[in-house]
Amino acid sequence: MKILVLNSGSSSLKYQLFDMPNENPLCSGLVDRIGLEEPTITHKIYKNGKEDRFKSTVNIPNHEEGLLKVTQLLTDPEKGVIQNTSDVEAIGHRVVHGGEQFASTTLITDEVKAKIKELFAIAPLHNPPNLIGITVAERVFPKVKQVAVFDTAFHQTMPPLSYRFAIPKEMYFEMGIRAYGFHGTSHQYVSKKANEYLNNPNAKIITIHLGNGCSMAAIDSGKSVDTSMGLGPMGGLIMGTRAGDVDPSIIFHLINEKGFSAKEVNDILNKKSGLLGLCGYSDMRDVKQAISDGNKDARLAYDLYAYRIQKYIGTFTAVLKDLDAIVFTAGIGENDGDMREAVCKGMGYFGMELDKNKNSLQSNQSREINTSSSKVKILVIPTNEELEIGQQTYTLVKGMK
Repeated sequence: MKILVLNSGSSSLKYQLFDMPNENPLCSGLVDRIGLEEPTITHKIYKNGKEDRFKSTVNIPNHEEGLLKVTQLLTDPEKGVIQNTSDVEAIGHRVVHGGEQFASTTLITDEVKAKIKELFAIAPLHNPPNLIGITVAERVFPKVKQVAVFDTAFHQTMPPLSYRFAIPKEMYFEMGIRAYGFHGTSHQYVSKKANEYLNNPNAKIITIHLGNGCSMAAIDSGKSVDTSMGLGPMGGLIMGTRAGDVDPSIIFHLINEKGFSAKEVNDILNKKSGLLGLCGYSDMRDVKQAISDGNKDARLAYDLYAYRIQKYIGTFTAVLKDLDAIVFTAGIGENDGDMREAVCKGMGYFGMELDKNKNSLQSNQSREINTSSSKVKILVIPTNEELEIGQQTYTLVKGMK
């Protein structure tokens, strides 16, 4: 069974085509910097144990155009891996916010799409491109089953102590205002891999997903018990353009005293804050280059980013009452050894001792970067949200037969 996975991010579109259930990837790719300068498409096909890679810079103003380009590549006589769109049996879509209604993988219907749209207000950077991916895929693959895998679903195991806010209870029961958590497919995938690595299904783990969006999760025996994001994917850690945790008084001060509209404040906190707001760069690679050039704002942004992660490690260690491992994952977590070192610096009190030599090595395999005497394992585990989505999509579609 061929399963296509689409992962539409705020400025990117990842895709993989899997031959299931053996989990063999037939091709994968990334449409990057959508709507920004110099967008690129990187397309890889895998045949006979070899990888052929194609990269091009093309005009991609929006996600719809990006997905159409992907479809052309999939069926291209030279670069493609399928004859036509009917070769695909199901498409698994990453959807960021599913509210309380979706605690598991779901076949997409008009009602499901309406709910995804209803949640635009609290996932404004992600649910819109997620829905675009679905609607375009329905048009391009009209006979293919469309499946939604929700980032919020994995965190539905959190107890009320974790997801309730200290606001009037009617706002939860009548409006559904609570913490939902995000990046669930990534946290679920790497926590499973960590448990396998540790040979301990009951391990207490903190997973640290650091990409353009960032979040952390406290995971006990494979279940999420707390996470850094809340109602929408804006709280918690400092991100590329999102502020993370802020004092709510700031919002009312800007509106009531400085004359900003609620929409303007929302736009500031979602699109103009985080690393971008602190130093003018939203990409960590640009931040590090600016640090090398002597930019003090970039230095502060980098240090604040690491400091916020340290604070959540302390919080989640208290939640778990013990700690077996922390896991770095996603683009920054997997590739930025300097950031991992900054996070682990001074954390010996929590039983963490980083091995700088191990940390400096590059690898695409799961590995530990702690010293042999470290009480807590420090792991780097490459995430594969697409494979997790593919596995869940295959399980659902197979069960329908």
